[in-house]
Amino acid sequence: MSASRSPDDSVAIFRKSWTLYDAITERNYMFHRELYAEVAEQVAQVGRFGPFRLLDLGCGNARFLAPCLAATPPVHYEGVDLSAAALAEAREHLKTLPAAVFHQQDMLQALEEGESTFEILFSGFAVHHLDSAAKQRFFHAAARRLKRGGRFLLMDVVRDEGQSRDEYLRDYLGWMRTTWTEIPVEQLEEACTHVAAYDHPEQFSDLVQMARRAGLTETPLRHRFERHYLVGFVALESSRVNSE
Repeated sequence: MSASRSPDDSVAIFRKSWTLYDAITERNYMFHRELYAEVAEQVAQVGRFGPFRLLDLGCGNARFLAPCLAATPPVHYEGVDLSAAALAEAREHLKTLPAAVFHQQDMLQALEEGESTFEILFSGFAVHHLDSAAKQRFFHAAARRLKRGGRFLLMDVVRDEGQSRDEYLRDYLGWMRTTWTEIPVEQLEEACTHVAAYDHPEQFSDLVQMARRAGLTETPLRHRFERHYLVGFVALESSRVNSE
């Protein structure tokens, strides 16, 4: 998914060829099917308690989230992404929702500047583009935008404990080149170049600490497929003075 950088750098690969990302996900190289099956369950759990609002940060074309929301529609959906092409597709994928709003904007900026609150915040494969300081800002802003009891569902790549970024990149790029065999070599190397330049995943323990510093509590939700995680955090208390 697109992340929090200018359209000229970290999302350039997807603005140039969104079909590359679709090819990767279609072949399930990043375990989208398994991860989004759990997202659908989490959304359904929230929906059982009544109407809910959802903010999707780095929404991309929302291709995989759309079926989750079709099964349990939010009363209000907001999607944020830097790619106009991706947002155009997202509008089509989510056209059956009762209310959907889209913003072509930096996701961290949108999160920090917005005022409305949500029962669910979701981000899929976008937060790892932020450096550590920006990730901490992201968690603080997420806590402020969640209602009490609201859930932050984070789907992303994660480094092994004790693993440096250079070690992670060596392993991940090697895994891509070995496993992603149905992607044309030229496109695969584009993807590898993007990962090497812009991916800054954290250790899981560091993500938990960032969340705790922001006032979020880890939930039992933790699904891992290779280096791809879905984890959940909850806002036990609203950090807003006047929550909605």
